[in-house]
Amino acid sequence: ADIPVIPDLEEVQEEDLAMQVAAPPSVQVNRVLTYHDLDKDLMKYAAFQTLDGEVDLKLLTKVLAPEHDLREDDVSWDWDHLFTEVSSELVTEWDLGQPERED
Repeated sequence: ADIPVIPDLEEVQEEDLAMQVAAPPSVQVNRVLTYHDLDKDLMKYAAFQTLDGEVDLKLLTKVLAPEHDLREDDVSWDWDHLFTEVSSELVTEWDLGQPERED
């Protein structure tokens, strides 16, 4: 009874679960807040204006950068180009740091 048995091909075919698809999980999706909504909430609620009831964050919230200043365009990176650029900058910095030798 303790000896493992190699199953027959017919038994394996009957138990083939590869073609069965599991039902997707049901997830309740909540609305994602925009930056504009978050900015409104930040100014509206007093809870966001103090930290631990001691530190006043009003001054910080007045000087936060607006969203349009923080947005950047997506730039795709090419590994070879990036590696060459960084290597070149490092070599340039190294050359500037080395005193010129007289032969």
